[in-house]
Amino acid sequence: MSKLISLPMYDVHHPDTEALLATLRLLLSEEGLDGDSLIYSEPEDRLSHWQAPNLLLSQTCGYPLRALLPNVQVVGTFHYQAAGCEGFHYSSQLIVREAEAAKTLADFRDKRVVCNSDDSQSGYHGLRSLVAPLQKDGKFFSDIAFSGSHRQSLAEVQAGTSDIAAIDAVTLALVARHEPERVSGLVSIGTTALAPGLPMITSAQTSAVELAQLRRALKRLVSEPEWQTVREALLIEDFTATDRDDYQTISDAAQKAAASGLVGL
Repeated sequence: MSKLISLPMYDVHHPDTEALLATLRLLLSEEGLDGDSLIYSEPEDRLSHWQAPNLLLSQTCGYPLRALLPNVQVVGTFHYQAAGCEGFHYSSQLIVREAEAAKTLADFRDKRVVCNSDDSQSGYHGLRSLVAPLQKDGKFFSDIAFSGSHRQSLAEVQAGTSDIAAIDAVTLALVARHEPERVSGLVSIGTTALAPGLPMITSAQTSAVELAQLRRALKRLVSEPEWQTVREALLIEDFTATDRDDYQTISDAAQKAAASGLVGL
């Protein structure tokens, strides 16, 4: 039976993603998985893809993991070398135009926020938790736009159609490296709280033996010197074999924000 593998979340510079996929195929084969049975996927419907019974390895976001993907298994979490990352935790940068660099988050009351999607920890829920103590009558921002991606959120803030966005720290670092024009004229005025980073997941049907093989392959990726160039291209520093319970803090933060009266951004 064919197995699906994908890396859709930090695919800013596709050749780097392809190099990582090729490396994973080699390492997984060496760990005893059939590399020839792996099918690389670039899913349009990520939620359906992540729930596929033949999913061997992909990367999702912590909020969908807790709220929308009850049956997948967590393989682990990469550590990234980017501002706003610590261990296997990450945060988002609060991005505004340079002209508003001296402002604080509180100054953006009744302004327009843009988010990549409402199931994003980095673009939506982390920011929601941050503004919850500032809300009045269940509202802080005057309006919200959904862009579909962090890159497009940056474009909307640049263009002035939105005033502020929370951008995943790793995405921001990769965009700044490969597409610096997308961050021209933009600055960060703060960060969201640290949260567990984007988890690597596998199907509920993946066996315990296969799960162990996946974890060994990912640990080799971050520890063996021959893969240093592949790692550094995607800012990968280390790997921790996390589990679903490590992401409970994301659910707790969402519940706390809702309890404050801030149902949505």
